[in-house]
Amino acid sequence: MSTPVRAKTDTAPGRIRIIAGQYRRTPIPVVAAPGLRPTPDRVRVTVFNWLEHLLGSIQGRTALDLFAGSGALGFEMASRGAQRVVLVDSHPRAAQALRELQQRLNAGAVEVLQSDWATAAARQAAGAFDVVFLDPPFGSELLVPALTAARRVLKPEGLLYVETGTALPAAAAAGFLTLRSDKAGAVNFHLLRLMAQ
Repeated sequence: MSTPVRAKTDTAPGRIRIIAGQYRRTPIPVVAAPGLRPTPDRVRVTVFNWLEHLLGSIQGRTALDLFAGSGALGFEMASRGAQRVVLVDSHPRAAQALRELQQRLNAGAVEVLQSDWATAAARQAAGAFDVVFLDPPFGSELLVPALTAARRVLKPEGLLYVETGTALPAAAAAGFLTLRSDKAGAVNFHLLRLMAQ
């Protein structure tokens, strides 16, 4: 397996923040863990503009982040009123940092699972989530199996957010419609929806 690429961020590691909502401006700690790349602030601004436009509102929605890392995407969802946000990370220090932030914010909508992504996804109910976030380590071979897992847990009109180190391969996105796509530095980011069967 190749070494994951670290993408540049708008702020130094350890200094990212929640952008909007009830936890606005809360700093999010970033632990030193292999392949961990917090989603840059400017990318999150764009992504949440997309989500709010397409969903109408984050309020009451459900989300799953299978490679949570810093938890920036999931805590942003919770801050904006999501009903349930499941954050998954297999790295003990990353999971502990997620739990500590959840407790500090008293974020009752956030659930932290220290688990590998495949086990965590398999334990979720089919069609349980409005949004699934996928940001596997760049250079890994996890994207295609993670997309398969996401397909099962997404609601029929749910949205899938994917970060990659390159353009999203057409074969990887089979069965999904690309709604939005952009690039910031080394981060390619995409918003997808399941194609109608």
